[in-house]
Amino acid sequence: MLSNEMILSATKEVEEYVKLTRGYLHENPEISGQEFDTSAFLKKEVAALGLPIENVSTTGFIATLKCKNPGKTLALRSDIDALKMSESETNMSGKKKYISKRPEACHSCGHDSHMAMLLGSMKILVKLKDFLSGTIIFCFEEGEETGCGIDKMLEVLSKKNIDAVWGMHITSFMKTGTVSVDPGPRMAGAALINMNIIGRGGHGSRPDLSINPLFGAANVLMSLSSAWVNRIDSNETVTLGLATINGGTAANIIPDKVSITGTIRYFNIEEGKKAFNLIKEVSTYAAKSQNCSIEFAPDMRIAANPTINDTQLSTFAAKHLSEILPEGALIHQEKWYASESFNKYSVLCPTLFVFVGAGNKEVGSTAEHHNVHFDLDENAFITGVISTVKFASCFLNI
Repeated sequence: MLSNEMILSATKEVEEYVKLTRGYLHENPEISGQEFDTSAFLKKEVAALGLPIENVSTTGFIATLKCKNPGKTLALRSDIDALKMSESETNMSGKKKYISKRPEACHSCGHDSHMAMLLGSMKILVKLKDFLSGTIIFCFEEGEETGCGIDKMLEVLSKKNIDAVWGMHITSFMKTGTVSVDPGPRMAGAALINMNIIGRGGHGSRPDLSINPLFGAANVLMSLSSAWVNRIDSNETVTLGLATINGGTAANIIPDKVSITGTIRYFNIEEGKKAFNLIKEVSTYAAKSQNCSIEFAPDMRIAANPTINDTQLSTFAAKHLSEILPEGALIHQEKWYASESFNKYSVLCPTLFVFVGAGNKEVGSTAEHHNVHFDLDENAFITGVISTVKFASCFLNI
């Protein structure tokens, strides 16, 4: 097992590498499923450490480290994609140090730091492998934002007899230097809403000769609002986020249909399924009451289950991270309503998804994720590396 002194010394040696690597990746983002240069860069860094690489999907891959003695198998995961959006040159307090060089692509969710922290952790674990037991599989997952890489990753990992999966997400809503390994639901499940309310179009002067889908859509909205209050378990959190309603082209033309889209978020899988089915049921009857029919689009589906931390892994991590992190670094953090493909790793084995704080008002790194002003405090990265290496050392050698 690695001593705290060994970990802290080794982490200090890679800190600048992690910062520079994150900077390079931030300036060269690639959106989900198109991370070709990103993947090539990561593979070059991995190959320089002598680790064998196994391609998983178009751009995703794994690398395997065999430690000195046999033992358990631990997977360490990072996502690699950016978002399809532009980036502001400024954060919440001034000009950013690194700006995307690619139009309409931006690391505004922190995946650049995830890759950099995992590479930094990899350098340390490779260097100190003779003090460790077991096998470490480093997972670089394609397309987390769209979910295009997770299923192939699971297919490959299902053959590796993995005992646990560790993942991290940098957060701007937690202070730099803080870490959360709380048990239970950590990120929300999500379902997509996409429906068309179908009427019969006509001239605006004779609405009696048409079936106006606007009234059907209005009734759907009101009925869903009522159902959410009266039919969703008040002990469970399920948010209904209806985001768009579109229909019609002119003031004197009654359209044939109106579309409604949005999402729901939830932390209890069964309550989420119940809510999703409730939307279909209520919307169908509400539309019918206005003589309309309804069509649910093929992409209206449960897109992700909640990300739920294994209680034993959470307790284990809290115990051992408290031995190396400064006092007060480990905090309890409220659940995050965003969703993550990491939830799917739990079909393989126990999982732990860790929040690493990077919010610092002085450097302007407090903007929401997926915001053009999103930025990170570089001083947060070392905490992620220390936590990863410490957890890996303790998990593999106990």
